[in-house]
Amino acid sequence: MSRVKNAQFWESAKYNNATFVQYYRRIVELSMSMFKWSGLPDTVDPRFIELTLFAQGGAIYFDDEVMGNLCLQFTTNGGFTVYREPLKRRAYAVNGYKNNELDEKNSVIIWNNMLRTSSMLEAEIFAKRLWDLDRTVDVNVHAQKTPILIVCEEDELLTAKNLYMKYDGNEPVIMGRKSIKGDMLQVLKTDAPYIADKVYNLKMQIWNECLTWLGISNINITKKERMITDEVTRNMGGTIASRYSRLNARQEACERINKMFGLNASCEYRDDLVVTDFNGEPMDIDTQGQNIADTYNE
Repeated sequence: MSRVKNAQFWESAKYNNATFVQYYRRIVELSMSMFKWSGLPDTVDPRFIELTLFAQGGAIYFDDEVMGNLCLQFTTNGGFTVYREPLKRRAYAVNGYKNNELDEKNSVIIWNNMLRTSSMLEAEIFAKRLWDLDRTVDVNVHAQKTPILIVCEEDELLTAKNLYMKYDGNEPVIMGRKSIKGDMLQVLKTDAPYIADKVYNLKMQIWNECLTWLGISNINITKKERMITDEVTRNMGGTIASRYSRLNARQEACERINKMFGLNASCEYRDDLVVTDFNGEPMDIDTQGQNIADTYNE
């Protein structure tokens, strides 16, 4: 019996971990694809920049005498300015590359946001909340399929287990009279209430909250009534505001990189939703809100 319990525990743990990793990967991937870098030399990988900013909160841009411009992970090597900018910096890579000769005169730090922190904490929290709700839906739906408990004597345990396996596997249960001794087998109904739809709606609200944090357009409102333009516009305002911190940090770094290395690098937020008028011109946020509300209400 202990082996069965252990197998069930590890099977459940496997799906719990897999669900968490699934959501975490999706959030990381969305976070890394939000920004479009332009004007960078071929030796600089924009994907690695975003990966480093997400995981560590900062990356360092500098020029290597052999390889050219690079943007890598870094650590501080001592000392700060009055504005808490690291004076001494050390760039490094997983292949063993190191550069200990960097400072504010020959390198630029690209920060992930205005707080200069990584995005891992927020991604983990959202992934955990989504995982928990997702698995709650699975358990509740499964309870509708198997809303019973089987009670039996100890010597009937194997028979009851085989019966339940057939029931759980959608297999017709046909047992001979001698297979079960009299009334030694009882079935108790758990009467688990169906709440999967409510939990799923909550999960979608959490997911939309995550998209808002990422700065991705979404309608973070769940209601049966028709939506008005102001509701959509206010929701889009929160989405756009969420972009400012990370975008401003990257654009400020681009200005310093261009000045130090004579480039024309830039970073912009990818437009995930652009509503245009009949002339192809982007509409202002109020007009976009009206169009999105009309589409939602159709």
